[in-house]
Order: sequence, then C-alpha cells, then structure tokens
Amino acid sequence: MAVLQMQRISICALKKNRKAILERLQELGAMEIDIQLEDDSGYVKMDVSNSKAKFEKQAQTADRALEILQQYVPEKTSMLASLAGKPLIDKGLFEKAARSQDNYIETARRIVALDKQIAEQKANILKIQNQMEALTPWMGLSVPVNYKGTRKTSVLIGTIAGAAGLEDIYSLIAKSAPEVDAVDVQVLSTDKDYTYLAAVCLTKDVHLVEEALRAGGFAKPAQAVNKVPAEYRKELQAEMDASIQKVEALEKEIADNAGSRQDIRLVSDYYRIRAEKYEVLGRVPQTVNTFALSGYVPAYRAEKVIREFSDRFDAVVELEKIKEEEEPPILLKNNRFSESVEGVLASFGLPGKGEMDPTFFTSIFYVFLFGLMLSDAAYGLIVALACGWALLKFPRMDKNLRKSVQLFFWCGLSTLVWGILFGGYFGDVIDVVSETFFGHKVSIPALWFVPLNEPMRMLLYSMLFGVIHLFTGLALKGYICLRDKKYVDFVCDCVLWFLLLLGLIGMLLPTDLFAGIAGTKIVFPAAVSAGAKWFAIIGALGILLMSGRDNKNFGVRIALGAYDLYNITGWLSDVLSYSRLLALGLATGVIASVVNQMASMGGRNIFGVIIFILVFLVGHTFNIGINLLGAYVHTCRLQYVEFFGKFYDGGGRAFNPFNLKTKYVDIKEEN
Repeated sequence: MAVLQMQRISICALKKNRKAILERLQELGAMEIDIQLEDDSGYVKMDVSNSKAKFEKQAQTADRALEILQQYVPEKTSMLASLAGKPLIDKGLFEKAARSQDNYIETARRIVALDKQIAEQKANILKIQNQMEALTPWMGLSVPVNYKGTRKTSVLIGTIAGAAGLEDIYSLIAKSAPEVDAVDVQVLSTDKDYTYLAAVCLTKDVHLVEEALRAGGFAKPAQAVNKVPAEYRKELQAEMDASIQKVEALEKEIADNAGSRQDIRLVSDYYRIRAEKYEVLGRVPQTVNTFALSGYVPAYRAEKVIREFSDRFDAVVELEKIKEEEEPPILLKNNRFSESVEGVLASFGLPGKGEMDPTFFTSIFYVFLFGLMLSDAAYGLIVALACGWALLKFPRMDKNLRKSVQLFFWCGLSTLVWGILFGGYFGDVIDVVSETFFGHKVSIPALWFVPLNEPMRMLLYSMLFGVIHLFTGLALKGYICLRDKKYVDFVCDCVLWFLLLLGLIGMLLPTDLFAGIAGTKIVFPAAVSAGAKWFAIIGALGILLMSGRDNKNFGVRIALGAYDLYNITGWLSDVLSYSRLLALGLATGVIASVVNQMASMGGRNIFGVIIFILVFLVGHTFNIGINLLGAYVHTCRLQYVEFFGKFYDGGGRAFNPFNLKTKYVDIKEEN
C-alpha cells in the first residue's frame, strides 16, 4: 500500500542521438515527459505539427480500413473475445511492418477507396430506383413524358389532385372551357393523391384546356424525360444491374484483402507510435548540437534509466527531488489482492500530494462488505468460478479489466463465506426442492445465523461493522497527522473524537433503548459507565474549545467548536448508512426465496420439474445480476462517502509515461 516515490529526471544529449533516445524512452515506458527548464532562452523547438498530423491521418486511414474489413468480412470471434486482450508480437514482426509501411498503408488506402466507390455505386442504385419508381405511373404512355405534340395538335401530360375518372376530367374541361369540343383524355394511372393523365387537343385550344385542367390542380411532371417510359425503364434497369455487379466486384476485392488485416493493424500502431513520438519531439528544446528532456520517473527505476542513457548514449542524466510547489504524477504499488481495488480508488481520485494510499484498507473493507451484501454461497461460488476461469483463460487480459475481474473474484469468495455463515444457497432452494419433490425437508444449517429470521441481529452487526469501518478511517487520519508531525491536530481532530464517540457508545449500550433493539441487557461495572461519561465529557469539551483553535477571537472559536461538535449528527447518519448491509442482504435472500416458491408451484410431476428448472434459471439469473450491481454500487458508496470522508481527499494525477501506446498489439520486450 504505497504511492511510489517520484523523482524529476533531466537528460541532455547530442542531437544526433535524439531519435534513438526518444525511441528507447518510448520502449522503456519509465518516464513521463514534463519539460520544465529554468532557462530555455538558448533553445528552439521544432514545428512537427505537419508530420504529426500526417501520422495521425495515416493511423486513422488504417483504422478505417479495418472497420471496412470488419463490415464486409467479419472476423469470427467468441463472445468473450473482449477479455483476451491485445496479442503479443515479436519486435521483429513490428520492425518488418515499419519497413513495409508504404505497402501496408497503400493497401489500407485501397480498401478505403473501394468502400468509397461502393458507397457511390449504392447511391447511384438508390437514385435509379427512385427514378424507376417515379416512372411507374407513366408506364402507360407510348410517347416521351416531355412530348409536346404535332404541328396542329398539342399533348398535355401531367397530374391532377386526387383520384379522378375520365368523366370527372371531361366534366372539368366542359365546365371551364365549354367552347373546346376537340379533346381526348387518357388516364394513365391513379393513386390516393394523384391522377396521371395525357390530354390531346388542337394546338389553338391548348391554353384553354390547360387552364381548365389547372382548375383541378393540374401540374406537369417535375422531371420530364425525352424517352418513352417503358424504354427508359429498361435503360435504367440495365444501368442499375451494372452498378449492382460493380458493387459485387468491389466487395469481392475488399474481401480479397482480408488477409492483410494483421498488416494493417501493425501499420496503424506503427503510425500511432510515431505520432506520439513527434508530439514529444515538438516539445523538446534543442540547440544546434544538443537537446534536453525533463520529466518524472519512479524512484525505483531511476538508476536503470541513468545507466541506460549515460552508458549507451553518453548523455548527461541528472536526478532531482520533487520541489515543494510541484504536483508529481501518482503511481500506486500494491499486492495482488489490494491492487484489484485500484480502479475503485481511481474512480474517486488518486491520492493527492502528501496523501497516503488507502488501497490496502479499502480492499479489505470492500471485499468484506460486498460479500456481506450479496451473502449467498451459491452466488458467490458462481462469481468466483467465472472470474477465476476468465483470469486463467485470458492471461493477456487488459490490465485494468484484469484488476476488475480480480476484484469480483475476491468478492465472490467473500460472498461464498458469508453465504455459508448465513445458510444461503440460492436462497432456500435446498429446503424447497427437498420438500416439493422428495416429500421431506432437508436443510443446511447456517454456521452463524439466518438474517431473514433475525433481522434485528443483522442490523446490529451491520452497525458494528460500520463503526469499525468509520473508526478505521478516523485512525488513518490520526496516522497521517502523526506522520506529518501535526501532533496538535492528532489530539484535537482524532483523539478527542475517539473519546467522545467511545464515551457515547459506552453510555448507549447499557440503556433500555439498546436492550429493546438488541433483545439483551448489557450491564457495565460502575467504573466503566463512569469512564464512558467522562470520555464523552472530555471529548465534547475538547472539541468545543479546540476545533476553532486557529481563530484568536474566543467567541468565534467557541462558535466554530460548537459547529464542529454538531457534526456528531453526521456520525450518526454515517453509522445508519450501514443499514444498507441489512437491506441488500435481505433483498438477495427474499428475492431468491420468492423465485424458489414460484418455481415449485408446478408440483411434483414432470411438468413441475420443467417449470422449476425454467423459473429457477431465469429468476436466479435476474437476482444475481441485479444484486451484484447493487452490492457494487452501495459498497463503492460506503467507501467514497463514509470511509474516505474521514481522512481522504484524492485529486492526484495518474502517472502517464511516454511509452508504446498501441491499439491492436503489444510488442514483446527484448531481454
């Protein structure tokens, strides 16, 4: 349980070794670049924005090509493939990709270009389909849609609103243009919105006929082509068939490049690494012959870095202690058990400067309280076995994901233990199955007690565990005060609160109120009862007088002390928060019991067995899922609010080393 010590490291070397030094730093992944030079007046910095943008664009092109391959030639992966992590490759294979980068990226560009052509062809197909659909109502025409007529006759082709018959159209013309007696109308098609027609009349009457038709909402086609609709449709169909064949050919060409998927992944990571290197290069101060680097390195790796660059590159490497005003990055170091909770801690905030790493204590209480909330042996065994199998099956699982799976493995074991203590095995499934299908009840007795039968007892133990959790937080605050030699703060902010709280607890336990809740009477010797009262009095007076000790005004000081003393209600609220241990534990057991009772309603027959199995699987799957989520959320809440609230602020910045940040593969380190 430690925040690893950081040291500032500065490297000054010849400019000719710049590329090799940056690449080696990237391979080591031991240094976070944070250049801070007291005097940089003699240095210049390179403008690498174009080069960096070029590498980023090439990496994006490769990523896009991989997405296209996945779209047209999906890789067959299992449901658990996301747990496998990135494959580990030899450095030689990666160097080969670097040498063949032009060929690999050209393949990626070709795939992207093919996808663009497919999109263009599909857009053309859609356009043709729309054109063919627009032609459908005009298929009865034997002349082009834009046909105007002959020298003595005119043709009006268009639509009128609504569904109309020939009689309606002739009546419309007769009403609006009674002087016209030579007109022939053909209804081509109708739908609920329009009637498609062609009207032939003498050229001298065309304006009268058109005006008459306009009274019925006549409109000419928006896109009138100079072709007979039936013939034009055949041309469009041929063009669409050609586009479909083109799409199939392009898709086949993309599929033929599926074997290049690994090469494209390698070149994508290669350009990603180069972009990262150039980002650093743009911040490096340089002279004509030298350059300088500065940043943070974990103290335990500092000597190796010094030897590496001093001996290999003849560089000048210096170590410095972190200055008072600096905020160094945070890197945690914990054992296998405790490191699983680092993700939970990081979600709240890494330790700030000067703060202790609470991961060890957090891990103990987290696993303990999680198991108490879920508290079913069968559920715990399932979770532990599933997570244990995943950890063994996928050794290259992502580091952060592995920590999370490890956390649930330990939580599963804790749940198993609590389930045995409380006698919970899929709730009361053993009792229900034995009584329903075998005619006599068989039970596995709890090693401790059954919370469903003794909820008040469970509530008392929940409060007890809460008090221990909170007191541990207060004790850690005291440790921090002693470590920082703040002895007055230790006495005033920790010892006095311990006296007050222990005194109040000692006064509460012998009361009838507590006896009514606990079901048992506790009697202390007179000396203990008197000691509890004096503890409470001394603690309360000390807090009243000393909480505002930084203020010289006595009245304000007492007011601040009274306000701080009022915080005793906050402690009461915090302790009551641990009643969620009872609530979550009972919820798991009650839902499991209800599921078992519902499953057994089919009775003692084949149909009943089938119903039992189905309801059992569905119900308990739901129960374990919802209560796993509840246990996770509420355990985090107890850590963040109640526990951390006593001694921990967080706000630290994670150590972000300059390393090989890849997306698809990990590169095997050389021995």
